[in-house]
Amino acid sequence: MAYKVLIVEDQDIPRELFEIYIRSSADFEHLLSIPNASAAVSVCRSSKPDLILMDVMTELDRSGLDAAEEIKKQFPEIKIIIVTSMPEYSWLSRARRIGVDSFWYKDGQKDSLPEVMERTMAGEHIYPDETPLVRIGCATNREFTERELDVLKELTTGDTNAEIAARLFISVATVKSHIQHLLEKTGFKTRTELVSEARGLGIVIKERK
Repeated sequence: MAYKVLIVEDQDIPRELFEIYIRSSADFEHLLSIPNASAAVSVCRSSKPDLILMDVMTELDRSGLDAAEEIKKQFPEIKIIIVTSMPEYSWLSRARRIGVDSFWYKDGQKDSLPEVMERTMAGEHIYPDETPLVRIGCATNREFTERELDVLKELTTGDTNAEIAARLFISVATVKSHIQHLLEKTGFKTRTELVSEARGLGIVIKERK
């Protein structure tokens, strides 16, 4: 019996490619494609897919990670593969924490998606070692510390240093120090330029709640 696959993807080209992968395999059956992660839980209740290919950023800014967390709580037997092109630093660790089975980057990952699907259904957990390498100014995303990335993500909100410090439970002086280090590493002159570039490249993405 073929495994039923739900696709959660709001972009036409990757969605169509995923559907082609599934239809070309005798081991998988295309159940449904939907653009909004919020609807995935309802589909799981009504149709019980065996596997979900879940993008993180879906229609109406609905988070695939939020949906995956809810699905894993209600239907732990359903396998989930996160599929994304964004190098956001926190998604890999969050996916592991909430029990996502595998994680696949659309661009540049050595394992093909059909291979990851097959190995996931066989009980393996396939994760890349790190996020994709992205150049930002004079640096790369891998040159930043996790705390610097935490501060950089909070900078995308436009909040003050004091507000960011309160959320991260650090001092305002520490926030300023991290920002200065980020500017020195990248070569940018202003925090506005830094934030604009980091957000545009997908290095940090502040999900809406």
